[in-house]
Amino acid sequence: MTIPVNQLSDPAVRAFVTALNANDEEAFRAALVPGATMSDDGSERDVEQWTEKEVFASRGHMEIESEKGDGRDLVARYRNDTWGEMRTRWRFTVEDGRIARFETGQA
Repeated sequence: MTIPVNQLSDPAVRAFVTALNANDEEAFRAALVPGATMSDDGSERDVEQWTEKEVFASRGHMEIESEKGDGRDLVARYRNDTWGEMRTRWRFTVEDGRIARFETGQA
C-alpha cells in the first residue's frame, strides 16, 4: 500500500516528491530554498551533483509507504536506472514553505 503523492501532508514535501517523480528539474529547484543541503546515508552531498546523478539522469522515482512527523519523515521505495529499487527513509527540514534540508538513506 502506498500513499498517493497528492495526499502527502506537508505541502513543501509534496512539491518536492511531485517534482522528483515528474523528473522536473525546474520545479524541483523551486521546491528548495537557495543553498539547501542534504545527506545520503549519513554523508554530506552536494545537492546539485547528487540530484543530477541520482534523480534526473537516472529517472528517480519515489513510492511513499508511510509518513510521520507532520509529513516530514517518509519511508519510500526509491528506484532509479542506476541502482534499481530500495527501501529508503527521507527526512525534511522545511523553511518558509520550501525544503531547506533533506536526509536520505536506506531504511
